[in-house]
Amino acid sequence: MSEDGTGTQRTPRWFDDDAGPVVRPYAMTRGRTTSPAQHRLDLIAVVIAEARAGDPEADRRLSPEHVDIVGLCRDSPQSVAELAAELDLPIGVIRVLIGDLVDDELVHVTRPVPPAELPDESILRDVINGLRAL
Repeated sequence: MSEDGTGTQRTPRWFDDDAGPVVRPYAMTRGRTTSPAQHRLDLIAVVIAEARAGDPEADRRLSPEHVDIVGLCRDSPQSVAELAAELDLPIGVIRVLIGDLVDDELVHVTRPVPPAELPDESILRDVINGLRAL
């Protein structure tokens, strides 16, 4: 506590200006915690910008974070985890923002092959042994 010059003590105040730009995650997602496309967005899902995405900065409906995601994915495909790390945002927020971009057809998401759909290890060994026999 400090004095204000009149001898009375006042409590210190903390303002957002002192902390720099502060935007709460729920503000970025407009209070949403899920998106329709979120079920497809695991950490290693790869996000790719659509060629016909045009200039996302011209679209006034998109937030700066949406524009950043499209820009990063335009340079090279990025995983959900990479986007979260690059933009320093929580995974949940990134998932909602990517879901918005998928709905607007500005990006698409490719998923890795689930382990259950991978070939059996014994089949791969048989293929390797067959190639060695050649």
